[in-house]
Amino acid sequence: MTARIYQRPKNAMQSGRARTDQWLLEFAPAEARQPDPLTGWAGSGDTQAQVVLTFASQAEAQAYADRHGITAHVTATPPRRLKLQSYADNFR
Repeated sequence: MTARIYQRPKNAMQSGRARTDQWLLEFAPAEARQPDPLTGWAGSGDTQAQVVLTFASQAEAQAYADRHGITAHVTATPPRRLKLQSYADNFR
């Protein structure tokens, strides 16, 4: 069983940084999704894909994965880059 540990990204629709300090452990899909013959919706019998665990730090998430024998890959968070400009820059 493999999983991915990453920090929650900021939503494109949010201006604040609420809940971006949380770390998530998300399981990799065990089987491919296939269309349902009746409805056409994509689905699979893999219930682990629905589970997303939240942790306060990366160390807690890694400790959980080690304790339960889960092979986890940590995805680093890209650094924040601020584009500082003033309102007057729109008219130059």
